[in-house]
Amino acid sequence: MIGAAKMVSLIGTTRADASKAFYQDTLGLKFVTDDTFAFVFDMGGAELRVSRVPAVIPAAYAVLGFQVKDIAAEIDALVAKSVKFERFGFFQQDERGIWAAPDGTKVAWFRDPDMNMLSLVQHV
Repeated sequence: MIGAAKMVSLIGTTRADASKAFYQDTLGLKFVTDDTFAFVFDMGGAELRVSRVPAVIPAAYAVLGFQVKDIAAEIDALVAKSVKFERFGFFQQDERGIWAAPDGTKVAWFRDPDMNMLSLVQHV
């Protein structure tokens, strides 16, 4: 059944060159191939397809997340590459933009070149 299937993440782009550079150079994902319809990246054994689409309608929530061990260090590294982290008025975030959930999980949000919202998550 589908529960044993390998997961593939999909995200759309109208800015192919900028997206390829962002996912490969800024985020450090391993580029696998360009199959005409999408850039394919390896995300720690899972596949990310950044698909060329005619339009992107950014969601108000994260569509792709990255589990990290040290969220502060990851944020600092991304900020050094000009990534800007999102601020929201409906909960408290620290100076880096990190929100701490009641269980201690830490989350921060940022956007790709098409304004798709992505997140970093550090679980307790």
